[in-house]
Amino acid sequence: MTASSPSSWFQALRIYTHPRVLGMLSLGFSAGLPLLLIMGTLSFWLREAGIDRTTIGHLSWVGLAYSFKWLWSPLVDRMPLPLLTRLLGRRRAWLLLSQIVIAIALTGMAFTDPAVNLTHLVFFALAVAFASATQDIALDAYRIEAVAVELQGAMAATYQAGYRVAMILASAGVLWIAASIDATADAYEHAPWQFAYLAMAATMAIGIVTTLIIREPDVPYSRTISENEIIAQQIVAHWHVPAHIKVMLVWLYGALIAPFRDFIVRHGRQALLILGLIALYRISDVVMGVMSNPFYVDMGYSKEEVATISKVYGVIMTIAGAAIGGILTVKIGIMRSLFLGAVLSAATNLLFVWLAGRGHDVSGLIFTISADNLSAGIASSAFIAYLSGLTNAAYSATQYALFSSVMLLLPKFIAGFSGQFVDAYGYEFFFIGTALLGLPVLILVWLAGQAKFEMIAK
Repeated sequence: MTASSPSSWFQALRIYTHPRVLGMLSLGFSAGLPLLLIMGTLSFWLREAGIDRTTIGHLSWVGLAYSFKWLWSPLVDRMPLPLLTRLLGRRRAWLLLSQIVIAIALTGMAFTDPAVNLTHLVFFALAVAFASATQDIALDAYRIEAVAVELQGAMAATYQAGYRVAMILASAGVLWIAASIDATADAYEHAPWQFAYLAMAATMAIGIVTTLIIREPDVPYSRTISENEIIAQQIVAHWHVPAHIKVMLVWLYGALIAPFRDFIVRHGRQALLILGLIALYRISDVVMGVMSNPFYVDMGYSKEEVATISKVYGVIMTIAGAAIGGILTVKIGIMRSLFLGAVLSAATNLLFVWLAGRGHDVSGLIFTISADNLSAGIASSAFIAYLSGLTNAAYSATQYALFSSVMLLLPKFIAGFSGQFVDAYGYEFFFIGTALLGLPVLILVWLAGQAKFEMIAK
């Protein structure tokens, strides 16, 4: 599959009519549903239930499961599941298993009141996080294997469109459902949240049905994998261990060591620079995101206002930004789009400083959400396209899981202290700090762009 260089913006738009690109809408929906149910929406629920901001900040570490998914990504890449792999293929089998676990764990969250038993709620949220991270591993591999690198920006855009639609449901949808059956708006009740989370568990059926319908990507057994296993066989051939141990060691080398060795060999001295950029690129948005919903609550915005403006209108703006980002990656290149996204993501955080000084201001919230979410969509499309281009098709699941894990590890760790920072210094200084966190990213994008240019020149 190849894509010619478009000569006009109209031709660039035609990439969105590709069948594989269109198919990512429903798959993105499946991936986007769980995240906010254990992050932003959950923080709103916890705050309304009387949980303090520091605890809410610490509980955001549940999301660190996404940062460590590289640990089990080799299993998703290469280990068959009994019966499911034979029936569905290696990508679809893992997708189906993870989606079923997500639905069950969301049901467990629904029946747990955080005001009564916060520990049990955290347990179910962790189960959702690990299953959702596993779904991401398999789905990212599918996306990379389904089309050529020229279409990855468009794949990222349609993936995000489905993802963001699911986020509307997981955020605004939950708030609307809870508000519609909340008989006592001034006092916390568990029943509205229980009904809303049960509805979300049922909605996972969309992902399950989609997984059963799609076809496995036609990716032949990789020569790279074969060569690495030959190397491993040669290494262990002279070891005095039983034959079955040798077979296991060869498999472990191919699954655990070869993907990371391949990345280091291909990128050489630039590998650390690339990993540094990946680790910091989304830091401004991720750190700020944990406190955004508590900020809305403390500023006096109602569930309906937050649902309509932040969760629906805001997501529409993110989808628009993602579509623009997908076109920009084709027209001006991935690195320039990456730099533009980094500038916008950091700068728009400063709008929340302005909003914090205005208190309950619906018009100000609309303006701030418009700018922030549009820039986030542009940055996300460019970043996903950049990460996809770094992978070797022989190890797509493992390598992309490594990249996306590195992307979230430091930001989510720092975000865990966001509640303490707000308690100590206030929202204004917090938002200024998140904007400043984006400055090193600009330097890293420029250096990575220079390194890529030098590699092409050679």
